[in-house]
Amino acid sequence: MINSAALAVLVAVSLFSLTSASAGDRDLTFLNCVSNLRDTQCASWDPPLSLSLTNWTCLDDCKYACMHSITSGRIDSGKPVFQYYGKWPFYRLWGMQEPASVAFSLLNLYCHVQGWKRMWRGIPTGHPMKFYFMLLCLININTWIWSAVFHTRDTPRTERWDYFSAGLAILSALYVTVIRIFHLYPKRYNPLTSPHPPSPTPRRLWFTLCLFAYLGHIGYLGLSPRFDYSYNVAANLTVGMIHNLLWLLFSLPLPILTRYPNRPRSYMPPFAKKAAAFVGMTTLAMGLELFDFAPWARTIDAHSLWHLATAPIASYWYGFIVQDCVDESWRMDVVGSRLS
Repeated sequence: MINSAALAVLVAVSLFSLTSASAGDRDLTFLNCVSNLRDTQCASWDPPLSLSLTNWTCLDDCKYACMHSITSGRIDSGKPVFQYYGKWPFYRLWGMQEPASVAFSLLNLYCHVQGWKRMWRGIPTGHPMKFYFMLLCLININTWIWSAVFHTRDTPRTERWDYFSAGLAILSALYVTVIRIFHLYPKRYNPLTSPHPPSPTPRRLWFTLCLFAYLGHIGYLGLSPRFDYSYNVAANLTVGMIHNLLWLLFSLPLPILTRYPNRPRSYMPPFAKKAAAFVGMTTLAMGLELFDFAPWARTIDAHSLWHLATAPIASYWYGFIVQDCVDESWRMDVVGSRLS
């Protein structure tokens, strides 16, 4: 349920940003090139519409031109390619800094939109988890929108929105996971047989805890004099690991959880193992970041391939969610008389 998106986007962007400078942008050849080009071109710079719409400045354009000029020379000389400002040199397209990552972010966006439609049609109306899964899907859609925006133009503002939306998706995934696995959702009850509905207090306390955790998280990051990348990675990886651990426990054939309402702990339908497969596939996809390499044709790098890998994983997950929600175990909660 953790947007394979969210954790991937967040960790990758954070890893890029842990170092604000790279060998390329510290190189004297690069610095001299930018200085000379700025002096000769910026007085009469007339950007094309694509660069104006994506907020490129003349200085940005000078850095881009020098970066690729130096990169071409290093490739021709058989020298390793430098990174610049924490990122590889990419060919831009219509003003987009990383067109492949933009395209694959939009592919993930499409998969989550399709997942939303799939859940809307497949999860019965009145199912106690439908609201939570649908809301989480919308949060994931928002995350991929900001991922596409960030990869179009990397600025302090787009970076913050990318971080904050990814962090929201990760924490929301944990929030919904706890609601689902520990059965904190509103439960159906019959007033003729049970005069008092189940207490909503645990669910409200859990929501309050997550809300204040997120507000504290973005408050600390947003108000700090310098963005704390290390904390950001650590906090979100911790939340993501807890989320994955809960779904692994859900998928293990051990009577440690009551997986479904109105069923014994031993009840575990075969499709429950898909949760473990999802965690495994997400972990393998994230492993692409450990094998970083200079982009092929200055277009495709490990990070963009990571985004490509997460798209089918998202579709797989939504299939599991629908199966989970139509299991016969939920029937009494869906057709009961009132919600707590």
